[in-house]
Amino acid sequence: MRAFARPLFGRRARLRWIHLILGGALAMPYVLVGAIVVGPVAGSDDVFSSFPLHLSSFAVGLPLAAVTSLFPLTRPLESAAVRWLCGVEADRLADGPARGRAAKGRTALWFTLHLAFGGILAGMSLAVPPFAAVLTVMPLTSGAWHNRLGFPEVFDHTWAMALAPVAGAASLLALAGCAAGAGALLARWAPALLGPTPEDRLAAAEARAADLAVRNRLARELHDCVGHALSAVTLQASAARRVLDADPGFAREALAAIEETTRRTVGELDAVLGLLRDGDAPGTAPAPTLAADLDDLLRRTRAGGLKVTATVGAPLQALPPVLSREAYRIVQEGLSNALKHAGDGAEVTLRVELRDGRLELTVENPLPSAPVTRPGGGHGLPGIESRARVLGGTAHAGPAGDTWRLHVRLPSRATP
Repeated sequence: MRAFARPLFGRRARLRWIHLILGGALAMPYVLVGAIVVGPVAGSDDVFSSFPLHLSSFAVGLPLAAVTSLFPLTRPLESAAVRWLCGVEADRLADGPARGRAAKGRTALWFTLHLAFGGILAGMSLAVPPFAAVLTVMPLTSGAWHNRLGFPEVFDHTWAMALAPVAGAASLLALAGCAAGAGALLARWAPALLGPTPEDRLAAAEARAADLAVRNRLARELHDCVGHALSAVTLQASAARRVLDADPGFAREALAAIEETTRRTVGELDAVLGLLRDGDAPGTAPAPTLAADLDDLLRRTRAGGLKVTATVGAPLQALPPVLSREAYRIVQEGLSNALKHAGDGAEVTLRVELRDGRLELTVENPLPSAPVTRPGGGHGLPGIESRARVLGGTAHAGPAGDTWRLHVRLPSRATP
């Protein structure tokens, strides 16, 4: 019994019934406009007193509903109603306005069906329950009352009076069955009429790709600025601790480098987090560039214990801002990898050159017999490759004899 009643009176059926009633409510203004048209044509002052004229008004109003469904908010609102009341999965429905003639045509067809089914079911919901109630109490009333209500003469028979409550219950079941069937049909048709088109899927894919690109950029920026700073600070603090008593001057220099590194990193971190805020982030530090910040980067790296020999054969001030910024991050990551893996006192060679319209960055350090690997690695080289690929360049890293070599080539509009 419960299995039979659930499709007719369960929660899902009740919500779909509400969805149909909403469609009937939306249909009422169009029916009133249709009555204004049908009344003069039929020569009637009271259209709603005649069932055929009422249906005619309904039929005239539906095309008007189809036209107004071209309003951009129609599909998002209908999709939301179907999602919550009809139980259709969200990924099978489109969220934005309809694009293109085909999508607008399907939206118009859906809106018309919703109002048509809803108007009929709403009318039945208003008429059938009172009718069923009258049939239920008929055996308890007199024949004179039946005549005043206009019931047919068949109800003068005893058997008809006995079956009247059964007919009332059957009419209620029929109403519930019609509502459940109409709701199920609309739920089945909704993905085809309100579902995303290929254009919608492409727009959603582009939005996801743009969001992923921003997230990857933020991840690279955080990894480069914070990861390099932590590696440098760790080595600087370790060097200062070892020579604190033997060489106080070097210890003071290392502590000063730690202070400068952390202060600058806080500024860079604030600039990166500014990308997450709405609009611009006034007051945040600008992103470091190769032209303006290479000397400071080399000084901080040397304070961490590395012996860096830098050769700059390119006009850094002539580099485009984007290229200068990305090149700085690549050099920073290359030096950070040397800090992590080469060990204290390792000799690192950095070359920055401009050849044939390409900026070439090379970082070389000796391969130790026992690499000094520190926690937090594993993302630097993929980040360098990603930066180079976005700029249309190439990146290669790996051992070359007894040396680890990072070589990056980036296209540049600057001239030597």
